Amino acid sequence: MTGVVSLRDVLDVTDMVWNATITLVAIILFSLILEEIGFFEWAALHMARFAKGNGVLMFVYVLLLGAVVSALFANDGAALILTPIVLAMVRELKLDSRVVIAYVMACGFIADTASLPFTISNLVNILSADYFDITFMEYALHMLVPNLFAVLASLAVLYVYFRRQIPNHYPVAELKEPHEAIRDQRLFRLSWFILGSLLVAYVLSGFIHLPVSVVAGLAAVAFVVASRRSEVVQLKKVVQGAPWNIVFFSIGMYVVVYGLRNVGLTDDLGNLMEVIAGKGLYAATLGMGMLAAVLSSVMNNLPTVMMDALAIDSTNTEGVVRQALIYANVIGSDLGPKMTPIGSLATLLWLQVLARKGVKVTWGTFIKVGVVLTLPTLFITLTGLYLWLEWLY
Repeated sequence: MTGVVSLRDVLDVTDMVWNATITLVAIILFSLILEEIGFFEWAALHMARFAKGNGVLMFVYVLLLGAVVSALFANDGAALILTPIVLAMVRELKLDSRVVIAYVMACGFIADTASLPFTISNLVNILSADYFDITFMEYALHMLVPNLFAVLASLAVLYVYFRRQIPNHYPVAELKEPHEAIRDQRLFRLSWFILGSLLVAYVLSGFIHLPVSVVAGLAAVAFVVASRRSEVVQLKKVVQGAPWNIVFFSIGMYVVVYGLRNVGLTDDLGNLMEVIAGKGLYAATLGMGMLAAVLSSVMNNLPTVMMDALAIDSTNTEGVVRQALIYANVIGSDLGPKMTPIGSLATLLWLQVLARKGVKVTWGTFIKVGVVLTLPTLFITLTGLYLWLEWLY
């Protein structure tokens, strides 16, 4: 209405975000089907039984499961699907309420911090990869090692922070057998074939120039078709539960970002980035990551990653320094949102899920825990990116 953004800009934004948003919708869609058949509960019960009653090991195993789910089913899937399952499992063991808080906070935290390795692990990753024309395998090559740093750092800081709440032992006999969680054996077996084919297709997508949204979309269609014969999957409920509104949310959010670009904010950011980049590779990596983290925590990570991408594109940086800015921006935008409840849409939805389950996490508690946990994890992960880029280049 004010003329800051033109209709042409809106079309440009739509062209930039369609792949990322459709991919997220598709991933959440088949994740909901997997949840319906008991796939994630089966995995969580296996983790709890592997620990054999050792409370610390169960804490570690559940977090590692969260990291895997986040990597393969996106951070939204890990936060919104795995958290309620872990919550129900901890309650089934009749553990103290402080233990419940420790587990749900830890699950919410690992969902974002472990969402670095693949483009499909976070909406932020897809948007950045699309903007800079980075293939699935090229992205994975740069981010698998930093993600390892992120996961190990997350495990360390979460254990140190919650060590007094983690029980030494828990009654394994109270848990049901993993196979009891599976509500549709046929679909459970078929899901392994579909997921295996999906991972192969992700790897091949970069070589045949196929958008990841097409790959994820075909997997979602396969799950929907396979579920039509299932007696446990309520397809109408699942389809309605997919985050269709994220499509409009993304377009609207990036129209705002384009408006900020058109009034010169991204140019100012670009100038700041050039100053940071001039201090060397390590300074560029840390500076960009911290800047993205702070901006994400106060204005949401979705507009932040795109605004920073536009700013990076306007700089005269090149080579390894430019790579450092691109990937540090992703890391900061993935991890930074955990410092405030408004940092990411996934966190706001996660808080709503917990509230419906009778678990209240106040904003004050979230910020206090989030800042303490995020800053060391972010520093270690960015250092890991720097070391990996030094070795690669």
